[in-house]
Amino acid sequence: KMQYPLTEKIGHPDLLVGRQNDFRKFDKWLSLIPMRMSKSRVILARRKSGKTAFVQRIFNRLWSENGAIIPFYFDFAEKDIWYPDFAIGYFCTFVSHYISFIERNDKWVNKPMLLEDILEYGLANSNSLLVDEVKSFHQNKKDGLHDAMWERAYSAPHRFAALLDTRFLVILDEFQNITQYVYRRENGEGKPIESLAGSFHYHSESKIAPMLVTGSYVGWLLNVIGKYLEAGRLKHTSMSPYLTLDEGLEAVYKYAEFCQETIIDETAVLINRLCMADPFFISCVIQSDYEKKDLTTLDGVVDTVDYEISDRQSEMSKTWNEYIQLTLQRVDDNRDAKNMLLHLSKYTERDWTPQELKEELQLDIDINEIQKKLVILSEADVIERGIADIDFRGLRDGTLNLILRNRFEKEIEGSAPELKQDFRDKIAVLKAKEQKLQGKLNQLSGKMAEHLLAIAFRRHRYFKLSDFFQDVLDMARLNIVEVRERVIIQRDDGKNMELDVVAKSKCGRVILVEVKNTTDKIGLNLVETFQEKVEVYGKLFPDKKILPAFLSLAGFHTDAIKYCQVQGIGTADEIPM
Repeated sequence: KMQYPLTEKIGHPDLLVGRQNDFRKFDKWLSLIPMRMSKSRVILARRKSGKTAFVQRIFNRLWSENGAIIPFYFDFAEKDIWYPDFAIGYFCTFVSHYISFIERNDKWVNKPMLLEDILEYGLANSNSLLVDEVKSFHQNKKDGLHDAMWERAYSAPHRFAALLDTRFLVILDEFQNITQYVYRRENGEGKPIESLAGSFHYHSESKIAPMLVTGSYVGWLLNVIGKYLEAGRLKHTSMSPYLTLDEGLEAVYKYAEFCQETIIDETAVLINRLCMADPFFISCVIQSDYEKKDLTTLDGVVDTVDYEISDRQSEMSKTWNEYIQLTLQRVDDNRDAKNMLLHLSKYTERDWTPQELKEELQLDIDINEIQKKLVILSEADVIERGIADIDFRGLRDGTLNLILRNRFEKEIEGSAPELKQDFRDKIAVLKAKEQKLQGKLNQLSGKMAEHLLAIAFRRHRYFKLSDFFQDVLDMARLNIVEVRERVIIQRDDGKNMELDVVAKSKCGRVILVEVKNTTDKIGLNLVETFQEKVEVYGKLFPDKKILPAFLSLAGFHTDAIKYCQVQGIGTADEIPM
């Protein structure tokens, strides 16, 4: 059973949708850790890309699996801290996550133990390793040996893995912050210990406690890694801020459901397209404070998306404005920097050199100064560098480009962008291509169809199953009290089986639904497999009356239909919404 001992920043766990390719890639990497074959990794992606949600889900999955890998998660906060307190906090978090895992007690994940708690636990459980560690910390602090305290802390995962013959995954979130917020003096005077990142130089190559590192400022993070860890020690993995169109549409429906925001299929597709399947952008639109927000009409969607980009008080605008302003503050003469940034964001299909930008934009500064500004912009992750040192290119990031246009186009070019008209042009293009905004359910993924069916069950709540499926034998009117998606059950031989949608009625009846979206019609084999799941569920919950149903968006072969009729399985090839 999936558990969430680490409270995920995304909010409700169901709001993390998609990322199947990313999870598949990391599942392979994780599977090799027990065999000491996995190299430490760093995830490279701009802020609000879902990195933290992704690594926190990896932590919760490993914790839930209770397998060969013990996860440890630490967030380097943007908060000044005294060196020995930092060392103790890091160590206590690590040990708390270790004890939480072996004891199967999640209370120590979000609220780490104190040194005194760890000592008490060690004594009570005859764990000399923990007792010795805590005593050493106390002695080092008493003697003022703060470097020794930190060395004991950062080396703990590798040392514990070796001594206990186990494996740890060391997840370090916002790693670049370690260079800016830890101070040797208790009062915070002096400079932060920038070289602290170098502590991980040796342990970044550990195969028994590999690291998974993230950061919201790619340029800064790469500089830190390159300077203190050597770039080749961590394998780089890029993560796009965008989902696939199917995944983005699922995110729209999820956020609308959890935020209790009314949308229709037509506007759901439009929100997804205008937000470019960016889940953060989607969440901002669904939760927007725009006074005239109406997400049930196309014009209402356009106005709300425009507000999130254009109004300085919107969540979307505030988030990006802070990011851009921090970048521009590092560049002398903001106007030239804005001019280059806007130009590069408009023409992302090619690289530009300082000389070309000087001529194209008629800049009154020399080539070396332009190069310097471009390097700063690239380190701040608002543009990227090409193969040659003099090549620079705008990011192919639609969300960022919209923000930049809104912020700088009027100042640089003399007229404000017509974003609303651009959005309406997108609607026209969609219609011209005959991609109807309301969409056809048979064009959606099976996973998306599962979610839409679950939404329909929750929305209607009181219904007969025959309202959704044909050939239903039980005509009782149901009162749905719980709907879950992708529920795992287990056969007698230990094999896991997944039920796509499980809906429980107050009367004790349970709807079990299999959802498929295949190229061809469903045949006999698949419905027989579903019947096996129904029987397994019946053995696990003998007091429940089961109402089975099968949704196939591609339809059914005749033999499959006949089998369903004999077994009392309802069938449907569309979802009545």
